[in-house]
Amino acid sequence: MSNKTPDFSRLNQRLKDAEALLADEKIDEATGLLSQMAEDAEEYIDRNCQTTKDTQYFAFPTFFDQLAYRRVERDPRKIINLPERLDALYSELAFALIGVGDYDAADAALMQSIRWNPMNCASRLDLAEVRRVAGDIKEWLGLSFSVFSRASEVRHIVRAYANFATYFADTGNAKAARAALRCALNFGYEDALAMQLQEAWRGTEKDPADMTMAEAGPIVEAEGLPEGANAEIALCLLMCAQDAAEAQDKPLAKELLGKANDLIGKKACEALLALIQEADTAADTSDSASSNPAVDTADTSDSTNPAENK
Repeated sequence: MSNKTPDFSRLNQRLKDAEALLADEKIDEATGLLSQMAEDAEEYIDRNCQTTKDTQYFAFPTFFDQLAYRRVERDPRKIINLPERLDALYSELAFALIGVGDYDAADAALMQSIRWNPMNCASRLDLAEVRRVAGDIKEWLGLSFSVFSRASEVRHIVRAYANFATYFADTGNAKAARAALRCALNFGYEDALAMQLQEAWRGTEKDPADMTMAEAGPIVEAEGLPEGANAEIALCLLMCAQDAAEAQDKPLAKELLGKANDLIGKKACEALLALIQEADTAADTSDSASSNPAVDTADTSDSTNPAENK
C-alpha cells in the first residue's frame, strides 16, 4: 500500500485547466479531464484514507469550514483534513455532467462534493435542484433545509427560503409562501428565484410587500423553518475574522466580518464580538494566574463571565 501523498499542486493546476475548458464551453473535454481527476483521487483515497469510528477524512478548503463543521455537526471523531479542494473537483464534475445530460452521474458527483466538505451549501443546493428535476420533492426540501444550519453566505440561505416559498405555493399554503419569501427578501440579496417569485406574486395573496419580519417569523417557525441565519455560523465567522486580524490578514478579516454582518446584522455581530473578546480576556487572565503562583486568584473573581451575558 502506498502512503505517498499525490501531487496536489498538479491536481490544482488540472482543476484550473478544467475550469478554463468549461468557461470555453468545451464540455466534453472538461468532462473527460474531470472524470480522470476524480478517478485518480478516488484511487488514492481508497488506499490511504480509510474512515473508522474514531477518524474521518475531509477536504475543508478553509479553517472556518472545519470550525463550523465542528460546531454544527458535533462530530467527536478525529478529523484529518486533506489539502485538496475535492469538493470543488466534484462540483465542477457535476456541472460538466449536467452539461452532457448525465444527471445520475451529476447526482453522484454532488454527493461526493458534500461528503468532502459538508459545509458546501452551493453543492447542497445544486443537488437539491437535481433531485427536484428528478421528481424527488422530499429530497429537494431536505437538502434545502440542511442549508439553514450551515450557510455562511446569504445567497445560499436566500435560495433555501425561496425553495420553500415555491413549495408552499405549490401546495396551496399561500400564508407560508408569503412568509418564506419575506424571509428571503429580508437579506437584501437579489436571488434569481426570489426575484422571480416577488414579481410573479406582486399584488396577490402571496405578496410579502407589506409583511414585516415580526409577522413572518412565527409563520415560518410554525412550518419548522428558522427565522434567519444560524448564529453559530456567524460566531465562527467572527472568531476566524478576529484570528485573521491578529495575523494582519486584513482582507480576510474584512471578508469574514462582512459575511457575518450579512447573516445576522451589525448589532448582533457587535454583541457576539464582545462575548468573544470577554472570553479571550478571561482565558488570558486564567492562564496568567495559573502560571504565576504570586497572583491572588481572588482578585479576578469579579471578572465578567461571558456565559452570564447569553
